[in-house]
Amino acid sequence: MSRRLPGTFSQSQRLLFATNHHSCPAFSTRFLSTSRVNLERQECQVLVVGGGSGGCAMAAKLSSRLGENKVIVLEPEDKHYYQPMFTLIGGGMKRLDQSYRQMADVLPKKAKWVKEKAVEFDPDNNTVSTSGGKTIKYDFLVIATGLQLKYEKIPGLVEALETPESNVCSIYSPKYVDHVYECLRRTYKGNVIFTFPHCPIKCAGAPQKIAYISDHYFRKLGRRDKVNISYNTSLPVIFGVKHYADALMKLVKKRNITLNVNRNLVEVRHCDNVAVFEDLTKPGTLHEEKYSMLHVTPPMTAPDVVAKCKQLVTDNGFVDVHQETMQHNKYCNVFAIGDSASSPNSKTAAAAAAQSPVVFRNLMATIEGKSLTDKYDGYSSCPIVTGYNACILAEFDYTLTPVETFPFDQAKERYSMFFMKKELMPPLYWQLMMKGYWNGPALMRKMFSIVKFNKKQ
Repeated sequence: MSRRLPGTFSQSQRLLFATNHHSCPAFSTRFLSTSRVNLERQECQVLVVGGGSGGCAMAAKLSSRLGENKVIVLEPEDKHYYQPMFTLIGGGMKRLDQSYRQMADVLPKKAKWVKEKAVEFDPDNNTVSTSGGKTIKYDFLVIATGLQLKYEKIPGLVEALETPESNVCSIYSPKYVDHVYECLRRTYKGNVIFTFPHCPIKCAGAPQKIAYISDHYFRKLGRRDKVNISYNTSLPVIFGVKHYADALMKLVKKRNITLNVNRNLVEVRHCDNVAVFEDLTKPGTLHEEKYSMLHVTPPMTAPDVVAKCKQLVTDNGFVDVHQETMQHNKYCNVFAIGDSASSPNSKTAAAAAAQSPVVFRNLMATIEGKSLTDKYDGYSSCPIVTGYNACILAEFDYTLTPVETFPFDQAKERYSMFFMKKELMPPLYWQLMMKGYWNGPALMRKMFSIVKFNKKQ
């Protein structure tokens, strides 16, 4: 077998790789060592790069199994944000201080936290260099770096966001999310525009969630008849899963929201309150739209430090993993979880939760020299909040087939799903997922399916 496995290969080749991972050139018997971590030399059995949803969940699982000081987490930030709450903050339903915990309180105590950035990956030598001048040598590597927000890729956008009197806002950053509700409060008429960029993003439902919340806000205050709302997406459809897209199309028609597909925001001229869009069906064709309020979902990419390590990534900069095992296609001692992985799932915290047991079990199998048996099916979940009291809970897999947990049609707006999103999911995240106990709702789904089956008998 050649050292480099191609990005696309046959099922038989994939099975061969999974069952013969111990022959990978990056693997050696040294990886089977369970000796204590030498903290001064910055060596570890498992290095987790990134302290977001996937990174914390994996650090908790691994340090619990491997023991104290066997896992290092490389993460520079002081705060860990529960980002799914940002949409609710934008609508005034939650506060920013409710969305985060101190990183020191979230990371598992049995893991060592190196509070620095990764600046260079060297998978051929099993090392990662840090912003503090350290070189961390690992036996196994889990990349959980997430996505980076690239507001600066749209000319004029950063200046607009950082101008207090500007009615340009974004829920995606803790730096800007509070301004969203301020923009809603001071908008009484005119065009209110929402955007979806021409690239993979985290939580692909969020750009329209805030549009629906804004619509409900204006209705509650009696302003809706003076406000025109448009949702401008670079995608050819409103949502990738037809079952939910059909429901959402009915919703936008009912709410009188204008849907513009194949439109990508390319410039913001906030001094003139003008947003410039490119028609993706006619490259180079631009449309200028006046706005009273503009909500922008920024372009996103894999972090630069990941993308520049060409041995690790695909052409678009994401960590090159097998979409079922989440193991790297070249380096068998490397795994990825969450948004930084090349797996073609929707990038959500729910997807990271579903990936976490697969990554954990397959990584432990690799450590023990066993075959990889766990498979990730692409499960992701997107609770599409449609106002201040309703939500559509979208759940689906790689094939864009609905994989619904509850014994009712989740494409319908329901208060119960809204209550779950707003009140139940945050404590579930902090108390279960961050401690390595939550693997997604698969077990719950099986329980409900048994109940449904018994009722049919």
